[in-house]
Amino acid sequence: MTDLNDIGLFVQVVRWGSFSEAGRQLGIPANTVSRRIQDLETQLGARLMQRSTRKLTLTEAGRSLHERCAQAVDSLEQASMELKAGSQVPSGLLRVAASTSLFDVYKMRWIAEFQAKYPLIKLEFLLDDGFVDLIGQRIDVALRGGQPRDQDYVARRVPTAPAVLVASPGYLARRGIPRTLADLAQHDCLVTSQSRGRTIWRLRGPKDREESVEVTGRFAANAMQTLSKAAVAGLGIALLPGMLTTPDITTGRLIPILPQYRRIDIAMNIVYPTNRQVSRAVQAFVDSVVANVESELMRLMAPAN
Repeated sequence: MTDLNDIGLFVQVVRWGSFSEAGRQLGIPANTVSRRIQDLETQLGARLMQRSTRKLTLTEAGRSLHERCAQAVDSLEQASMELKAGSQVPSGLLRVAASTSLFDVYKMRWIAEFQAKYPLIKLEFLLDDGFVDLIGQRIDVALRGGQPRDQDYVARRVPTAPAVLVASPGYLARRGIPRTLADLAQHDCLVTSQSRGRTIWRLRGPKDREESVEVTGRFAANAMQTLSKAAVAGLGIALLPGMLTTPDITTGRLIPILPQYRRIDIAMNIVYPTNRQVSRAVQAFVDSVVANVESELMRLMAPAN
């Protein structure tokens, strides 16, 4: 019979990315970890990992075993931690994947408040604008644009504020105020550094019609906060999330341009494992993110006194 402890050990090796790190976390010599994984492969009659000097790579058999067993192992680990804590208080490590610009709009004080409320939860953020393998990298929660593609994960919609066109008073005094969307083609526009060749801004205008304009600029960056600072400095016109621009608009550092236009934003979702085995820590974090964003949007959209 297959030793279930070895399956649990296999999941931990995938989690930590190497025999040595898994051994350090579990208090087991690395050569013992390697031997037990080899024994598991012998019992199953299949190679689970490709070993190299740099990293471990799952085979198809290894990926299949991990996908089918990881959540069960995590649930057992979570149950054990909760029993050790003597309560049903959310606890454990949460690995969160998001874009590199997450904390341009998500306030760090919200993280501090969350950790003060849930002192037994440890957060680890993996910020990357590229593809993230939620299962392979053992991600518990991910913030993603568009519809989720992972069948083992479900999504909860995160409210978003429309992105708006803004520029500084100084820039507009020098270059003039655009009167039509087409006028943007004659201005310096602040674009993301991921852009290659043409940059197209697609917006929703009067009567909810979709319109687009090709823009150019002499300043680019891959972080929204940087583009916001560039706009305040008078380097050009930017298309930025409403949550990011509202403070500068309120103080007059930025002025809305063509307010009848809003960017057609991609839906933002917080993605996490299927509801059948959602841990209390995951549920607490998801609820916190949605509540914080909803509260901030309500505050920003409230009429000024």
